[in-house]
Amino acid sequence: MYRIAVIPGDGIGKEVMPESIRVLEAVGKRFGIKFEWQSFPWGCEYYMSKGEMMPKNGLDILKNFDAILLGAVGFPGVPDHVSLWGLLIPIRRTFQQYVNLRPVRLLKGITSPLRDKKESDIDFYVVRENNEGEYSNVGGMMYPGTEQEMVIQESIFTRRGVEKVMRFSFELTKTRTHKHLTSATKSNGIIYTMPYWDKIFKELSKEYPEVKTDQYHIDGLTTKLVLEPERFDVIVASNLLGDIISDLGPALAGSLGIAPSANLNPEKDYPSMFEPVHGSAPDIFGKGIANPIGQIWSGAMMLDHLGHAEAASVIEESFEKVIADKNKRTPDLGGKATTEEIGRAIAETVSVS
Repeated sequence: MYRIAVIPGDGIGKEVMPESIRVLEAVGKRFGIKFEWQSFPWGCEYYMSKGEMMPKNGLDILKNFDAILLGAVGFPGVPDHVSLWGLLIPIRRTFQQYVNLRPVRLLKGITSPLRDKKESDIDFYVVRENNEGEYSNVGGMMYPGTEQEMVIQESIFTRRGVEKVMRFSFELTKTRTHKHLTSATKSNGIIYTMPYWDKIFKELSKEYPEVKTDQYHIDGLTTKLVLEPERFDVIVASNLLGDIISDLGPALAGSLGIAPSANLNPEKDYPSMFEPVHGSAPDIFGKGIANPIGQIWSGAMMLDHLGHAEAASVIEESFEKVIADKNKRTPDLGGKATTEEIGRAIAETVSVS
C-alpha cells in the first residue's frame, strides 16, 4: 500500500488530478498495486483565505508519504513568487528533490510544430538541477524608493549540488540507446558559475567513457533544439537553464499539456513529487477541456520511481493509443474531447491493453 499525498493546487490542476488518479487506480487493479490517497487543499485559494500557501506544519505532514502528486501552482491575484516560494520550492528543497526530470517525446499521431520531424526525432530527457543555482534565495534590496534603489540576486553553485545532478545524468544516459549527454552552459558570458559547471562536467565525463558528451551555450542549444532535435538524448542543465529548455521541449513535441515531470530525491530518503509541466491555465479553468496527459504521465513517472516500471509503461502505451485517435484529443491537440473523456478512455485502455 502506497500512501500518496495529493495536492491538486490551482486552476486546471483540480480538473486533471482526478483523471490521473483514475488511471493509477486502473493500473493498480491490473498489477495488484494499492494506493491510499490523501488530498490537501493547499494553493492560491488556500492562501487567499489563510494567508499562506500551506500550513506551517505542511512539510512535516508530507514527509510521511511515499510520494506527492501535485497538480498546478499559481492563479491571478497571488503573485507568482508568493505561490512558488510558499509551496512548490519549499517541498523541493526540504525533501532534497535535487533532480527535476522531464522526458520530451513526440507521441504517435501528434504533429510537431517542426513539421518535418517524425517520432524518433524528438525523444530526449532534460535533467534540471532543482535545489540551487540561479533560483537561490540569497540577495536583497537596498535603498528602496530612492534614486539609489538596487537589488542583488546571488546564484549558488556547490560542488556537491552540481556533481550529484551530473552523476544522475550520466547514469541515466548509460541506460539510453545513444548514450549521449549534453551539458547546457553559458560560460562565455557568466564568468564564475558556468565555468565551474563546465569544469565539473569535464571531470566527471572521464569516469564515464561509454557516454558521449558535448556542451552548448544556452543560446546555441535552443537553436539546435529547434533545428535538429534528433541530435539530443539527455541534457543536463542548471536550475534556470533547465527551466527554459524543459518548456521549449514540450512545445516542440506538440503541447505543454502532455508534458510530465518528476522532482526526485533519488536516494528515497524523502518523498519525491510528480507534477505536469503546464501551469494552472486560468484562461481555460472551469471549461473541462484541459489535457490530462501531463498529469497522467507524471503519475506513470511516480510508479516507475516506486519500482513499477511495467505498470508505468502500460500507462504510457495506453495514452499513446488513445490520442492516436483524432477524436480522442483535447483542444490543445486539435480535438474536441473533454478532460474527463480522455481520462476515462486512458483508464479503460489500461484495463484491457
